[in-house]
Amino acid sequence: MSPIERRDGRDRAVSISITHVLTVGITTILIAILLTSAGTMLDSETDRSADSSLETIGERLADEIGNADQIGARTTDNATIRTDHPRTVANARYTVELLEDCDAPLLDGNTDCVKLSAHNADAVAYVPIKTDATIVESSTAGGTIAIVYENGEISIEDGNA
Repeated sequence: MSPIERRDGRDRAVSISITHVLTVGITTILIAILLTSAGTMLDSETDRSADSSLETIGERLADEIGNADQIGARTTDNATIRTDHPRTVANARYTVELLEDCDAPLLDGNTDCVKLSAHNADAVAYVPIKTDATIVESSTAGGTIAIVYENGEISIEDGNA
């Protein structure tokens, strides 16, 4: 008898089952890798978006603080400027802090700044401010912010209060 005649049909059925199991297993592993990579990419894009948004809001606040300083310096009255900003960045609430002598990256430690930090994202932005007034260290949540110039001092507070 030749080797072909000795074979029975069971060998072929086993190889089809093994091929099917291997195909399903490899496909499952590839899909899991793709989903993990997509999740990681989404997290990094969220952080990048939050960074960019915080910097933009910080730049606007720095300009508005400068305007409050100019308005307050020209009059003998106190001045309050209410500004509207987004309440969230990248789906996360954020805090705005007015700091004197920031010791932050790229700042010399003698510069006043606005620090913005997102709560659920890994994002913090420091924006230097130029003002002749004395900075009163203060903080508030993002959204409507009141910039208060009072007796040569500038502070920030919740604009809804």
